[in-house]
Amino acid sequence: MADARSIGWREVALVAVVLVGGVLGLAIGTSFLPTDIQRIVFRTPLLIVVLIVVTTVVLVRLVRRPPDA
Repeated sequence: MADARSIGWREVALVAVVLVGGVLGLAIGTSFLPTDIQRIVFRTPLLIVVLIVVTTVVLVRLVRRPPDA
């Protein structure tokens, strides 16, 4: 039986840095959009809808993943 490697602080820090970098990149990218599209992004519930959809997709994938043998 193979030893299961536990997730450590390095992996958690790496994921956090990647996520923060991604959000920062999206924020910078949004600043290049035309003003009308920026208004849609910031003044409508678009971001909340995106978060709900992405969270649902991640949870469904986790639930449907086959158990480790």
